[in-house]
Amino acid sequence: MSELKLSVVIPAYNEESRLPRTLRDVDAYLRKQDYEYEIIVVNDGSRDRTVEVTNALAREIANLRLIDNQKNRGKGYAVRQGMLEAKGAYRVFSDADNSTSITHMGRMWPEFEKGFEVIIGSRDIEGAVIAVRQAWWRRRLGDIFNLVVQSLTGLWGIWDTQCGFKGFSARAAREIFSCAKINRWAFDVEVLVIAKKLGYQIKEVPVTWVNDKQSKVRFSGMAKMFLEVLQISLRRYG
Repeated sequence: MSELKLSVVIPAYNEESRLPRTLRDVDAYLRKQDYEYEIIVVNDGSRDRTVEVTNALAREIANLRLIDNQKNRGKGYAVRQGMLEAKGAYRVFSDADNSTSITHMGRMWPEFEKGFEVIIGSRDIEGAVIAVRQAWWRRRLGDIFNLVVQSLTGLWGIWDTQCGFKGFSARAAREIFSCAKINRWAFDVEVLVIAKKLGYQIKEVPVTWVNDKQSKVRFSGMAKMFLEVLQISLRRYG
């Protein structure tokens, strides 16, 4: 068997309704590629049938495996666990709602080949397409939050820290996620801060993004995210 090239990590909390379509779409695309891959669903203490649905799909998706956590610890914890347990030479995490399609790997591979080891999807650079937009107030809150993030953390020029599609070499994944501590809201920001402090150049690629009306992020979540960003700004990494 050839080397496992790609691991796709999908964190899941109460995702029984959205997971089947997402997993089938991911697998359908990857089956057409000429490399070995795995798809990892990390259950974050779901209270619905996420585990049962994933196990049932594993019978039709040969490269699918489940990491089942009984306790809800947060998306950051789930992503970190999946990235550290993954076996691929390259590892990407993606949201269960499939807002950013796995087809964007086609934009990441050329950048990996150039030597970049941290590549993130962005909805705010040239070439990005927002197929279904968020409500105007959420867009404004997002702009304010991103400005605050850049000011507090030094991630200048990165306007979209929160896009749920980020890729890493195996080396970068191990070094970055083994240092990460944030389990919930601002884990994306922490990952990028750690990457920068470890000397990785962060490459952005434009994505086509479809807003999911079932999105679970609320204003209270933005407030908690801000507090976590403050913690990150005061923490020393590396």
